[in-house]
Amino acid sequence: MKLKTKLIIAFMAMMTLPTVFLIIARRVFEPREIGELQQMFMIIVFFTAALLVYWVYRTVSVPLAKLQEAAQNIKDGNLDFEITAEADDEFGELCRDFEEMRLRLKANAEEKVEFDRENKELISNISHDLKTPITAIKGYVEGIMDGVADTPEKMDKYIKTIYNKANEMDLLINELTLYSKIDTNRIPYNFTTISAKNYFLDCAEDLYLELEAKNVEFEYNCCLEEDSKVIVDPEQLRRVINNVVSNSLKYMDKPKGRITMDLKDVGDFIQVELGDNGKGISPKDLPFIFDRFYRTDASRNSSKGGSGIGLSIAQKIVEEHGGNIWATSVEGSGTVMCFVVRKYQEVPMDE
Repeated sequence: MKLKTKLIIAFMAMMTLPTVFLIIARRVFEPREIGELQQMFMIIVFFTAALLVYWVYRTVSVPLAKLQEAAQNIKDGNLDFEITAEADDEFGELCRDFEEMRLRLKANAEEKVEFDRENKELISNISHDLKTPITAIKGYVEGIMDGVADTPEKMDKYIKTIYNKANEMDLLINELTLYSKIDTNRIPYNFTTISAKNYFLDCAEDLYLELEAKNVEFEYNCCLEEDSKVIVDPEQLRRVINNVVSNSLKYMDKPKGRITMDLKDVGDFIQVELGDNGKGISPKDLPFIFDRFYRTDASRNSSKGGSGIGLSIAQKIVEEHGGNIWATSVEGSGTVMCFVVRKYQEVPMDE
């Protein structure tokens, strides 16, 4: 019952009950008893007013006490409580709004704690991944300065190693910059409607040339209709494919590497499957491979190269396209990375 309604009822009761009593009393009592009637009337008025005031006071004081306690808890930083609305009036609505605010504050606080934890982990991981090539560069430079590279062959080896380590650092910084832009939505995507079959065929041809130079077998299968179209950012989606393939090559453990690319039409989506015959991913690691800086090797050494955020970048780009990315893997046999992008659907013109 709304507070306004309660106040109206209280007012009507204040006016009606004593009046009804007076009318009834005049019919029951004799005129000579009018003095006693007036006293009884005043008593009825007093008790009626007292009961109605207490009723309205309880309506206001109980939820106010709850809200005061809730405000004190929030002030003290305690968000692990609950505000229950016991009435369906203005104060009940206020309690429900207050409870919704508490839940949002708690969610924001938990998100901030998680964000701070991830930032600390990010700084630690960046420090680790930068320290390794820097240490190597310093070691080889000191070797040159101390005259350890005393032959042209050694000097050439040292300089090439320094160059490769500097490239690793440059690649890491570039990927971190890209990840930061994607994470803060500062990359302007250039979406365009293109033929799915032609686009992925171009990607496959580029992969074939790249993998052939690395003596890796490549197989491409396309099961798409000629008129299948997708709305994508061609450059960013190509980055997804390159990141997945680079990750496959990084952990390839077979003498003869093999990469496959399969295109499927799955209703409203185009599904891309990129497979390899690498060492595979263990079931315990599989749920975390898209986490930034996650590596399946417990030591987190950088012997394989890379920043550890390639798949995380791929996931963010795919999700920005309204799609999804996942992986299946069998240890010792290989991994299949799958992602889907939505097909372009033409809206028929009304005749």
